[in-house]
Amino acid sequence: MSMEWDEDLERIKERKLRELMKKAGEGRGKSEATGKPVELNAATFQELVRSHPFVVIDCWAPWCGPCRMLAPILEELAQEYAGRVVFGKLNVDENSSIASDYQIMSIPTLLVFKRGKLIDRIVGAMPKKALEARITRLL
Repeated sequence: MSMEWDEDLERIKERKLRELMKKAGEGRGKSEATGKPVELNAATFQELVRSHPFVVIDCWAPWCGPCRMLAPILEELAQEYAGRVVFGKLNVDENSSIASDYQIMSIPTLLVFKRGKLIDRIVGAMPKKALEARITRLL
């Protein structure tokens, strides 16, 4: 009975997240279903983190050169790990309250969540192999 309850709860969470993402403008081209990072904001951040077992959030800003260098790497990893890891992008200029809550002092910063809990933070850009190794050891 407990397992059925857990499955029902997960389905409800996933449906609610899809609804929230649609309302928040996920239609801007980023979609978890296609293995691309999900654009996040204050309304969708916590729901995404809570509703997936493993989430990596890229805290970035458009004016940040290292952030722009890291973006294609995260796009590749999102495709390669689709179904295992959900990647999100959070513009810290537009979502300063979340940046403050997580004490983001430098960007890019990747926040790594497992079962809704922050388990690691990766600060700065790095090559794909190094980043992939750091993320996969946490899976």
